[in-house]
Amino acid sequence: MSVTLDQVKAALAGVKDPATGRELVADGRAEARIDVGDSGGSDLGAGEVALRIELISPGFPLRGELDAALRAAIEPLGLPVRIEYGLRVPSKPARQDLNRLPTVKNIIAVAAGKGGVGKSTVSVNVAMALKQLGARVAVLDADIYGPSVPKMLGPATRETSTTAEGDRISPAIFRGVPVMSVAFFVEPGSAVIWRGPMIHKLLKQFLEDVVWGEVDYLIVDLPPGTGDAQLSLAQLIPITGAIIVTTPQEVALIDVRRAVNMFNKLEVPIVGVVENMSHYTCPACGHHDNIFASGGGKRLAQELGVPLLGQVPIDNRVSFGGEAGVPVVEGAPGSEQARVFTEIAAQAAFAVSKASATGPKRSSLLRTVS
Repeated sequence: MSVTLDQVKAALAGVKDPATGRELVADGRAEARIDVGDSGGSDLGAGEVALRIELISPGFPLRGELDAALRAAIEPLGLPVRIEYGLRVPSKPARQDLNRLPTVKNIIAVAAGKGGVGKSTVSVNVAMALKQLGARVAVLDADIYGPSVPKMLGPATRETSTTAEGDRISPAIFRGVPVMSVAFFVEPGSAVIWRGPMIHKLLKQFLEDVVWGEVDYLIVDLPPGTGDAQLSLAQLIPITGAIIVTTPQEVALIDVRRAVNMFNKLEVPIVGVVENMSHYTCPACGHHDNIFASGGGKRLAQELGVPLLGQVPIDNRVSFGGEAGVPVVEGAPGSEQARVFTEIAAQAAFAVSKASATGPKRSSLLRTVS
């Protein structure tokens, strides 16, 4: 018995994306064809069903579940199945007064309650991991007083410049990723002594005047604490979600809770918690040591009701990568640290993509400033 393409589509009609609960065919995320080999016909019972499925996020964590559902739907037709997965990241249109980044689909802020916990390290490694997973990524270094993203990404393959028309800014390119930072506009080693209105004006220019291009995820490396930069960004753009970075000890969690409270007031969802410097394992003897206490990230995640995205071990490859400008996900791709950062990136991207595909619109209660 021959099988028609309509029968294949009918079999797929009830298969839902486990992330969104929406039917793949109806949502336009499933394409099917029947490979007919050399026969040239339109139907072939002994042929092969070829599917292309557009996933909502890179490193989609529910892919195994979705794959099983697709194969189970086609199995009654008696044809072998070949599934190819693509990527189509969803976005939610911004409110008109916040639509300063029309080509950017999702904005992920990386924040910390205090300095020195590895926030910028998490930012650059998450960005590079998302790029490796197939997403289009850009980085905004919003740490006005301590910009470190350019140092951590190594030499630029293209410096920042004005566009050909002369009225906008082309971002620098590091490792194939567009990057903007205040470090490009101050002398090395010079202190940035700015009041709040100047910070707001600079960030607004970075958002409105920079040609970011088509971007799935803009990673924003925020300064530590709760200050003008965080407030300005929340008022200027619709941040899809925030990653909170901490170290395990309680003294770090005290400051993190203040940052979380700020994001709650600014209506920025918390994507999850990253515990950096989680533990140390001796490479010679395998001894495991919790240098900065233990369990703080897990307790914080439970307290907030959000996932613990990952626990990054202490390892000199991470710090060396930051110093040398080679993020560990590229410099040591087979390491435990690279694996953890990739898992963090995949989970964070999945959370914000799911929110963009299914979540409510951003509240209109938060008043913006010009």
